[in-house]
Amino acid sequence: MLNRRSFAALAVAALVSLPAVAQDKPIKVGVTAGPHAEIFEVVKKVAEKDGLKIQIVEFSDYVQPNAALNAGDLDVNSYQHLPYLEAQIKDRGYKLSNIGYTVNFPMGAYSKKVKAIGDLADGARIGIPNDPTNGGRALLVLESAGLIKLRPDAGLKATPLDIAENPKKLKIVELDAAQLPRALDELDAAVINTNYAIPAGLNPKRDSIAIETPKSPYVNIIAVRTQDKDKPEYAKLVQAYRSPEVKAFVEEKFKGAVVTSW
Repeated sequence: MLNRRSFAALAVAALVSLPAVAQDKPIKVGVTAGPHAEIFEVVKKVAEKDGLKIQIVEFSDYVQPNAALNAGDLDVNSYQHLPYLEAQIKDRGYKLSNIGYTVNFPMGAYSKKVKAIGDLADGARIGIPNDPTNGGRALLVLESAGLIKLRPDAGLKATPLDIAENPKKLKIVELDAAQLPRALDELDAAVINTNYAIPAGLNPKRDSIAIETPKSPYVNIIAVRTQDKDKPEYAKLVQAYRSPEVKAFVEEKFKGAVVTSW
């Protein structure tokens, strides 16, 4: 599997010999609402300078962008990390491929009831995403915070059944990832994906009571149908995303809550 540097090198090499792209219709890019959509508005402006027309299509959940891409209703999507894409490919048989790494959204735990992760009471109710990949990611956040221990072989796709030690007898509540910010009033804490936390007014660096390290396997990617992965216009799109303009926007807009991979 190519690493991030290899993708970047290939993209640059491809651009050196790319002919001008003649577009009959815009490239339809699926994103989730919030930071992914905001970032892609900047990507769109950069890409237009290179002759690419982009149409951004927003979604409110994690499931539909891959379904739409696989069905041909989108040309590209930009909203997910590689472990999630790989799980979707395995579970749903999608023929999709990663063509470039983008940004990382360190996942955080939030609470309206306690100021520190260690203050959670015995039997506290903790919300996590109900999809296997992000649910496992959330459990790893709880483990790194010292609340639970997972079975050694659980890996990135750990589930509540993989909890080997739970000294506070925490109750794990699985909910749709997009619903977790709204559920904070009813829960004692929740581990929330940053692209849903930010629109809810939660900043991982300022508001989280636990947060994963930015050096994680969960760097986000740009995905296309596998049959289209070598199209020159998509190499140009990746290069537009990884431009200095986009990097500067991410750093200024999100103040460290979103981390670029280049």
